[in-house]
Formats: sequence, structure tokens, C-alpha cells
Amino acid sequence: MKGPVVLVVDDEPAIRFLCRVNLELEGYQVVEAGSLGEARLLIELEPVALVLLDMHLGLERGGALLEELRHREPRIPVVIVTGSPEVEVGAQPVEADAVLGKPFTIDELMSTVQGLVGAAVPR
Repeated sequence: MKGPVVLVVDDEPAIRFLCRVNLELEGYQVVEAGSLGEARLLIELEPVALVLLDMHLGLERGGALLEELRHREPRIPVVIVTGSPEVEVGAQPVEADAVLGKPFTIDELMSTVQGLVGAAVPR
């Protein structure tokens, strides 16, 4: 049996890798997107249980995807990942379920994901 699917949306490959490795060690399935277009496609193709969403993806704004998800898929929890959480989320018209400030610890990542999705099924 496989664990819940977490979509990591970040334009930094190192952040996606860090999240992938640690989430997979805990039994989650991870899919990655480096852009909003990739994220939208994966949301259509995968039964996503949670989205980790960077607010700045190059020239793209993660808030656009957050707003879309709130209208199309409100059941999917969204965790904003940002270097300045108090500024970024405060400026958004739609709030996220949680905020992870960069840099974040692995413990913060795991407790946030587990708090919103629950513990993954061990492999």
C-alpha cells in the first residue's frame, strides 16, 4: 500500500530534492513541479493529498495556483513555502492551510505535513 501523494512546487531543485527524500523516507509519495504549468498538469493526473507551494517560482507567483486550488480543489491542503511568511501570506487574498518559512527544518516539514494529511503508510 502506498502513502498519500504530496506535490512539491518549487523552482529550486535542491528544495524539491530535500522535500522528496525526507517525505519518501516517511512513506509519502512525492511528485515535483518546477513551474505552475507542471503543477497544474500533475494535479490533473495525480490524486494529490497536499501541495507544498513556493510563493516565488521565477517570474510566476504561487498565489495564483493557491487561488485556483481554493476554487477547483478546496479539499487539498496547501502549505505555502516562503522566505518571508508574514509578508507573503498577508498579501494573499486567499489563505493557505499552513506556512513554512525558508529555511525550514525537516521536523517542521514533517509535522506540518503530518498535521494536515496524517501519517503516511510505512513502506
